Amino acid sequence: MLTFKSAIERINQKIEEELKEVQTKEPAGLYSPIIYTLQRGGKRIRPVLALLTYNMYREDLEKVYPAALAIEIFHNFTLLHDDIMDDADIRRGEPTVHKRFNENAAILSGDAMSILAYQYLGNTPTNNLQGLLQLFNQTAMEICEGQQYDMEFEDRSDVTVEEYLTMIKLKTAVLLACSMKAGAMVAEAPAEDAQHLYDFGINLGLAFQLQDDLLDVYGDASVFGKKIGGDIIANKKTFLLLNALCLANSTQKEELERWINQPAPNREEKVTAVTQLYNELGVKELSQEKMEDYYEKAINHLNQVKLNDQLKSNLLLIAQKMMNRDS
Repeated sequence: MLTFKSAIERINQKIEEELKEVQTKEPAGLYSPIIYTLQRGGKRIRPVLALLTYNMYREDLEKVYPAALAIEIFHNFTLLHDDIMDDADIRRGEPTVHKRFNENAAILSGDAMSILAYQYLGNTPTNNLQGLLQLFNQTAMEICEGQQYDMEFEDRSDVTVEEYLTMIKLKTAVLLACSMKAGAMVAEAPAEDAQHLYDFGINLGLAFQLQDDLLDVYGDASVFGKKIGGDIIANKKTFLLLNALCLANSTQKEELERWINQPAPNREEKVTAVTQLYNELGVKELSQEKMEDYYEKAINHLNQVKLNDQLKSNLLLIAQKMMNRDS
């Protein structure tokens, strides 16, 4: 059975093999940003989840690589476009694609990556390719819906916590869930198992995004891979901010709204002031509690998968790592 480490090594090896072919393609201006994006690594959580889920049922790993690579390429495509929309400077400790190249390159190369993802998915040797494509299409559309909600929230002052949780489910959790269900489907696992693995991924993804929100405020920039406080500067409607607005007294709310509405604040001053308000209101602890609740729901679904604990141990280990990360 694969280990988490060996699964990452195999995925990285497969990506390097595929990039050798990409490096020969023209025009270079289209493919260079793709190479730049995929060579910078990342956690590779999604393709690893597909691999490990498949491996719980079958040993012949070659069958699952196309779907795993499709998921990783598609995930990175979304990051190219997200970074443009957010005007982000740094991703994984390096300049974002639209800063390293230009915005047009990031848009077009991102489009190309989405097409490549479907090409890989179509090469999956499975008797249920139609079902796999339906899952992938549903996930892709939900990610777009989540991104649209995220953009709309920027101009709304009445976003609720529940709306925010729906948005992060669509934008983040569904692709994690898709990764595991895809691995199960290629392995021809029982449908009930595949659904529990999907629900495991949804809840784990929600917990993961809440952790990401916390790290954006309370993480170490040298480890996190991007500037701390980006969500605060961008006035992102996160679980932290939405709960702070609900819990704040009139004085605290006035100060919070003053920082939100300030057109060109000093970055360090704003991050420090808003973080202090978060500390006073206890929203960090609220976020941690909600994160732990989703984590427990995820583990409950994993426990219902009809395999022995040893076969499920890798997924449990990943879940634990995701909830105890600093980047």
